[in-house]
Amino acid sequence: MDFGNADSWGAAIYFWIIPVVLGDAIFPPIPSEMVVITGGALSADGRANVFLVGALSAVASWAGDMVVFQLFKRRLSHVLDRWRWGRKVHHGIHAAIAKAGRSSTYGAIIGARFIPGGRLATSAASGIADVSARGFSLCAGLGAVLWASWLVGLGYFTGSATKLPFWASSLIGVVLGLVIGAAVGIIVTRRRGTRSPVDEPAPGE
Repeated sequence: MDFGNADSWGAAIYFWIIPVVLGDAIFPPIPSEMVVITGGALSADGRANVFLVGALSAVASWAGDMVVFQLFKRRLSHVLDRWRWGRKVHHGIHAAIAKAGRSSTYGAIIGARFIPGGRLATSAASGIADVSARGFSLCAGLGAVLWASWLVGLGYFTGSATKLPFWASSLIGVVLGLVIGAAVGIIVTRRRGTRSPVDEPAPGE
């Protein structure tokens, strides 16, 4: 694959979106935002279908949230502790919950995905707090649609406005998204407590 060729990315972006966005549900450092924004930038360049990019991103985001939610709702998180990588992921989940706050309200389920680590933290906290599966699914679905629309729109806007190569537009969109996300994160975390809501012992205890 030629990483500088828009045609190559246009053909491959659909196959990247689902695994990357799904993986981001458990391991936030995976750059799902960059992939979705790139899809928007490619759409502005006529190399991808903006509606398909948005739909795949939303579905993958919802599915990833449901996996994390069910993992903690069914008290299966201890399964992660069987492997070294799983213990690291489990520790990371607890750290994300502590950083993002303890809210598992429906508003947080929808909105927390816009701050770093918020999607993982809220999905896990909601499972631990026994939020109804139907309520979580509906809110996660709405949040996924809003999240996907925001990122695809950001990539499409930067691509249309700058007329730069898709990769440059993607980088500009990512920077804008990070700045806005960091600002929202500062506001939200200042208003929330930082104590983890879990009664579940941290892995290794």
